[in-house]
Amino acid sequence: MPRDLSLVITGSRIITSDSIDPLPATIEIDKNGCISAIIPKKLSIDSYDFLENIKFIDTGNNIVMPGLIDAHVHLNEPGRTDWEGFETGTKAAAAGGVTTIIEMPLNSIPPTTTVDNFNQKINAAKDKCWVDVGFYGGIVPGNQNDLVPLINAGVKGFKGFLINSGVDEFPCVNEQDGQNSLMMFHAEMEPSDGHGVDKSLETSDKASYYSFLNRRPQSIEINAISLVTRLAKEYKTVRTHIVHLSAADALDIIRKSKSDGVPLTVETCFHYLCLSAEEVPLGGTEFKCCPPIRKKENQEKLWKALLDGTIDSVVSDHSPSTADLKELDKKEEERDFVKAWGGISTLQLGLPVLWTEAKKRGCSFYQLYLWLSKNTAKQVGLQEKKGDIKIGYDADIVIWNPEETFVVTKDIIQFKNKVTPYMGRTFYGVVKQTIVRGNIVYDAEKDGVKNIPCGNFLI
Repeated sequence: MPRDLSLVITGSRIITSDSIDPLPATIEIDKNGCISAIIPKKLSIDSYDFLENIKFIDTGNNIVMPGLIDAHVHLNEPGRTDWEGFETGTKAAAAGGVTTIIEMPLNSIPPTTTVDNFNQKINAAKDKCWVDVGFYGGIVPGNQNDLVPLINAGVKGFKGFLINSGVDEFPCVNEQDGQNSLMMFHAEMEPSDGHGVDKSLETSDKASYYSFLNRRPQSIEINAISLVTRLAKEYKTVRTHIVHLSAADALDIIRKSKSDGVPLTVETCFHYLCLSAEEVPLGGTEFKCCPPIRKKENQEKLWKALLDGTIDSVVSDHSPSTADLKELDKKEEERDFVKAWGGISTLQLGLPVLWTEAKKRGCSFYQLYLWLSKNTAKQVGLQEKKGDIKIGYDADIVIWNPEETFVVTKDIIQFKNKVTPYMGRTFYGVVKQTIVRGNIVYDAEKDGVKNIPCGNFLI
């Protein structure tokens, strides 16, 4: 009997929830964009000759896995749309195999701290999304009464800062603000006694990366993570998440908390696993982010923690700005790392950046699936619908070639401001097609990003 299908994907290396290794399979997708069947063998189009107008994709030896869920993205619209916007940001996501993003409550104006502000963001994003988009709310002093209404409006969690956020409209919180709303924290906190930074390490050369790095020592992250884990242990009914971990010295605190049963998850970022302080050039402000990229030794400890499960997921923390805010309009030796905007643009590049480093360490495709899809889906409460190739789930899929390389150039970048520390680098892992709920939103061989947006709001 003919089946109500819109798309069939078949291949030799498909990662499903049922196997650690990629295996031959055929995925059937219904007209609602959901996976309706998974057949454990590769079929030919002849098996579907009874269907008219069906789209059939033979992926050959490419990897087929769940689309990435990037649970840490700043799109900045409305208010700072010259930095990034929903159209350019979600097109970049689609080109990078990302099928779902969760958008941060800053750096838009206004920030997502009230339902009215949230509605302004939703209105700004309408008809501009090429992938599915969820949203976080923000924790700032004095908005405790707005948290439940924001939850009812559909936010996926709350983010707060324990240090200056970098924008005036999103102030940092204190311990009292976080006690009843603890969820996600930018884990940097200056010590109350003022003894956190070794002044002898500071340099007067503002174009040197160390003029900035030495102002953000690991102790600042340890201070914040110690507070967050203590509160998480006290308020165990609230899930707690540490965003963009960079300090390996905090890993013992995290391991202890997890072993004590604290409901704690931790993410790190692509840049902390790929880039190191030693390689940042003079005036290379495109490398600046908060927390900072640290030394190679620290990076290897983060990799170990990712591999042993201490770190749960990897995200982009795509935090773009215009080139002038990075001081790229100045000569390298005249740039000021302390004053330059702190954020790295990675959306579209995360999968190849991570895979290039992961393959050096013998990592499996299954581990990528855990770090980039399954664990992030669970973190934001989408684990019953996204993050897996499984019957009944949304057909969110990335097809990519792990053996093929490419060079990062301005011509291929979809995000608005073509500023990234990855420019000119060669990476393994070329995205061939990205599929969101059964819709092909990106096809490398057929004009790239499709013309019509089909992303939904996850609220």
